[in-house]
Amino acid sequence: MGLLTILYLIGSVTFILGLKMLSNPATARKGNLLAAAGMVVAILGTIFLYQDEEGQKLGNYGWIFGGILIGTIVGALAAKKVKMTAMPQMVSLFNGMGGACAALISLVEFNHLSHNTTGEVNLGTLSIILLGLIIGSVSFAGSMIAWGKLNGNIKKDFAFPGQQFLNIAILLAILGLSVYLVMTFSPENAYLFYVIFGLSTLYGLLFVFPIGGADMPVVISLLNSFTGVAAACGGFLYDNKVMLTGGILVGAAGTLLTILMCNAMNRSLLNVLIGSFGGGAKSSGGTSPSGGTVKEVTLSDTAVLMTYASKVMIVPGYGLAVAQAQHACHELEKLLESKGVDVFYAIHPVAGRMPGHMNVLLAETDVPYEKLMEMEQANEEFSTADVVLILGANDVVNPAAKEDTSSPIYGMPILEVELAKNVIVNKRSMKPGYAGIENELFYRPKTSMLFGDAKKVLQDLISEIKNL
Repeated sequence: MGLLTILYLIGSVTFILGLKMLSNPATARKGNLLAAAGMVVAILGTIFLYQDEEGQKLGNYGWIFGGILIGTIVGALAAKKVKMTAMPQMVSLFNGMGGACAALISLVEFNHLSHNTTGEVNLGTLSIILLGLIIGSVSFAGSMIAWGKLNGNIKKDFAFPGQQFLNIAILLAILGLSVYLVMTFSPENAYLFYVIFGLSTLYGLLFVFPIGGADMPVVISLLNSFTGVAAACGGFLYDNKVMLTGGILVGAAGTLLTILMCNAMNRSLLNVLIGSFGGGAKSSGGTSPSGGTVKEVTLSDTAVLMTYASKVMIVPGYGLAVAQAQHACHELEKLLESKGVDVFYAIHPVAGRMPGHMNVLLAETDVPYEKLMEMEQANEEFSTADVVLILGANDVVNPAAKEDTSSPIYGMPILEVELAKNVIVNKRSMKPGYAGIENELFYRPKTSMLFGDAKKVLQDLISEIKNL
């Protein structure tokens, strides 16, 4: 066993251990650093120890380390400057870059293959190149559309009658042309490879364009699994064990996470891709469709209610991230606990814009993991809570998911906040959530609205409680 093989084994083990450690917020940071260290070992081992069949090493160290340096600087600056509200966009962007890399590998290797006139083309190799091209292109194009939607550059869901049939037709064309090219490859029909590349990119665009905003966490997770599979194809292509292991882990983890996200929404993946949320009803201002009106609550009343409560449960949402109010929220939690109030957080699996968005947000402020309740556990505890404070969450607490069979979110499990004695909702306005539909919760008897920016409201609330 050569030294390079041993380094690849070390890298593979760190990936597996790192992924395992990511399952617990207490060890997630160390797991991420461990996997990153393994990747550094694998990269350096490849650069300095890899030899081809003729015994030649890579060379071109200036280009290689120049690219690594540029990528490191750009990645470090982007990661340092990104706000928590923009984290989903960055995840989509970086994931898209991974898909683009896989597609570029396929383009380069096909160019080598098509110019090899000394022997027969290996059909297995050509198949892997095509698979990496198709999946990588779809992941790249789809991730760019997801990034545009999350970043606000793409304002509307783009769909037209018969689009799903067109998508299926394009997919069948991609598969048909791929099989034909593998079976009949020659320099004369090599152009079909680039036709497949164009169709795959188009499919990636049309695949994500019609999917609504509330489904975006599932889409990000699915595209992440695509990128992992595309990277694994590169591992097969180069017979690179660590690249293969990393790709398989990302692909498998992304697929499992996608399934879990779909289960959290009580929907099949096919239903997410074809019958997407979003673009639904508009807000009707301060009056519900049934004629109800909202009830506002003052900061002083909220402070008294929470100070003399036995248990307070906080439901964080995207509005908390927008206001960058996670630190103020943690300060409120500690203040209430100093007064003898039990405080917990209720986390919905699809709250925010990416998988685990709220967990990441609260982990930034060192909220103890024991205080984070998953949906099933939280729903059992709401009936014992005196106050539920909802900070910018909307669709994940919408009763329409249980009561309105015509609602696009009907059937999605929600946080059953109405079981608590009092429900206080902090929002900037009465605009609907990311799914674009009215929330009947705001008009219910137990619910009071506390309007304003989440960060300022929490800071003012902290001041009120301290003055009691």
